[in-house]
Amino acid sequence: MQGCEGGARLRHWLTLLSGMLECLCFAGVVFGFASLVFVLKEEGYFSDLCVSQTANGTGCSDQDERFSLVFTIASFLNNFLTLINGFVFDHFGTLVTRLLGVSLYTTGTLLVAFSNAALSGLLFPALALIAVGGILLLVTNMQVGNLFAAHRSTIITLYNGAFDSSSAVFLIIKILYEHGISLRSSFLALSACSVIHVLRTFLLMPRSHIPYSPPQDYTYGVTCRKSNSYNVERLERSRQESGGRNIRTQEDETEAQDSGKEDSFRSCVLSWFFLCQLLWLSVMQLRHYFFIGTLNTRLNRLAHGDPVLVSQYTNAFAMTQLCGVLCAPWNGLIMDRHKGRPLAPGETEREADLRSSCLSLVLTSLQCLLFSVCASVPYLPLQYLTFVLQVLNRSFLYGGNAAFISIAFPARHFGKLHGMVMSLSAVFSLLQYPCLALVKGVLGGDPLFVDVALIVLNLLVFVHPVYVFVHCRRQRRLREKTSRAEGQAHSPTAEAKL
Repeated sequence: MQGCEGGARLRHWLTLLSGMLECLCFAGVVFGFASLVFVLKEEGYFSDLCVSQTANGTGCSDQDERFSLVFTIASFLNNFLTLINGFVFDHFGTLVTRLLGVSLYTTGTLLVAFSNAALSGLLFPALALIAVGGILLLVTNMQVGNLFAAHRSTIITLYNGAFDSSSAVFLIIKILYEHGISLRSSFLALSACSVIHVLRTFLLMPRSHIPYSPPQDYTYGVTCRKSNSYNVERLERSRQESGGRNIRTQEDETEAQDSGKEDSFRSCVLSWFFLCQLLWLSVMQLRHYFFIGTLNTRLNRLAHGDPVLVSQYTNAFAMTQLCGVLCAPWNGLIMDRHKGRPLAPGETEREADLRSSCLSLVLTSLQCLLFSVCASVPYLPLQYLTFVLQVLNRSFLYGGNAAFISIAFPARHFGKLHGMVMSLSAVFSLLQYPCLALVKGVLGGDPLFVDVALIVLNLLVFVHPVYVFVHCRRQRRLREKTSRAEGQAHSPTAEAKL
């Protein structure tokens, strides 16, 4: 039995490390598309759109717009289809979701491998499939944090940071291409790696889900005894029933009158926690998308059209994006800082997690505000600081979003709620297009006024941490009130006995 327990611990670590490599090397590669564009131009993709220019010329605007459209569709579907992906994950479990994700990802890489200049249109479905398949791999991996309850938020944010940093894969493909390795060979190698994904699915991942704080006899994958995979919904309900014997606050008692309503997906979506989280994510994501969409125009304006300076700052921005995996765990450590400490009398672990998340929400909001201010200042050297703040805030934003959803809502709804908030924020991010049109048209390429408007809009994100703080303080006061009432109730009984 001790051998089985030791094997379980080893399996947990193998699952964690292999998931980290999977996210770092495969899940978010589509966001390195800017590096791939250089290779695609060399191969002559969409060169038929360049009528009066050479096929490999950098000044072919129609060709550039077509590449931008490929990435826009892929990145939009990456977020928007997360809702459907979440339903698939919650209803069918890890095995089905991962097999679907691996199939989509492999199909996408094969389409790129066998495409050419004459079949440039294959890039549209190929990049979309790679994006959707990659996000499915990320969603199934984030539950691994449940195996390490004391570090759950840290692991979730680490995986999201690895997802951001995986954009370096297309940069590596570009470097290999410059050293004689063909584009087809690189993408065939990515397709062949799908065998590793399938093996990991059966050997190191559960068939259904990993519950938060799994029981002692919980097993998955290949074990020395029969796999004991729990139904997350039943496990949560049994814990709620057993937890009903403990002291509850007056608010908890009111909500517990209808446990089905409390835990339903609809009630979660209509809760203030979800609505505030949606506002928090949508506003900051719009700020990031607008900055990236106007980056080239912004740098050209500040560098007075100097191509050397523009290239230097563009490369600096690309390199900072690779640091996401280093920045993201800081947010998780902030959210997990209370783990291992004794809970306050009557306080649940969920309440302690919510209280700890307040600092993370405030810091992320402040980072975005500072990033927005720096981006608005028309001083070129300051943009180095802007790039650092942008990657730091982006790492905190997406990792913190997933971690907060895992804390605030039941685990059985995680996939659906994470997908819902990502899909709705993707719709909100479409506002970047009228903003970009306004900059290019009425404002003559100067984004200053839109930047100032976004700074004002960014102030709304502080509503979320304030609401969570007020909620936690109200819960604490209710616990104290209940504790005093119980103490007064026991006091006459003790006096009567005396």
